[in-house]
Amino acid sequence: MNRKDTRVFAGRSKDSLFEVVLDILYPRHCAVCDELLPFGGGLVCIGCERKPLPVSGPRCMKCGRMLGSDREEYCSDCREVIHFYDRAFSVFVYNDVMQQSIYRFKYRGKQEYADFYGESIVRYLGREIESLGADALIPVPLHKDRQKKRGYNQASLIAKKLSKLTGIRLEDDLVRRVAATRPQKNLNREERRKNLKRAFLLSRNIVKLTRVIIVDDIYTTGSTVDEMSLLLKEAGVREVYVVTVCSGSPL
Repeated sequence: MNRKDTRVFAGRSKDSLFEVVLDILYPRHCAVCDELLPFGGGLVCIGCERKPLPVSGPRCMKCGRMLGSDREEYCSDCREVIHFYDRAFSVFVYNDVMQQSIYRFKYRGKQEYADFYGESIVRYLGREIESLGADALIPVPLHKDRQKKRGYNQASLIAKKLSKLTGIRLEDDLVRRVAATRPQKNLNREERRKNLKRAFLLSRNIVKLTRVIIVDDIYTTGSTVDEMSLLLKEAGVREVYVVTVCSGSPL
């Protein structure tokens, strides 16, 4: 899979000379296994092209996760929980391969992986995203202390790439994370919801936004995007959608 394979819309630009020079000075690593890639060799190595498992077949009509049967419309989670977003979409199943990839992306400084994630989103979900008619992309924000420690916001990197590919406006600073919440990965559903209560604030008026897409790396319980969706809808946004790179199994 390389940059030219990706189906895009709204006028994607070609790679700039600056990007080519960067690839020469700082060779890319495979976004799946992290092995060094040959110059011009794409974003993943040949051996890893089929390792990420795309979300396919019957999907939950709310959170977008794969279902075990085409007789179901919603997953067990979405049958029991009321979500505030309208619908969510994911590209890959959060299996061992993608777990390692996302870990390096978030905690080992592999910011270049955002190109693979963004292009994969457009390749697999481009038509769905285009059909939503979204006014803006909103990445899930990090608290300023965590972002300072990490050096970047992984969701923002994915959203920037997605904005470049689709032409949808990026609203990178619209939602702020004002509470230094505990990491979500070791919390159950109820703990996650309590942890995120009043964690976000809007930085300005958003009366002109009708439909938005929240962008993140992983969908697990939806607690984070639910809290953001509720905030946005209370401020007047009519429809809130969610796009993530991976989706995990319900807790």
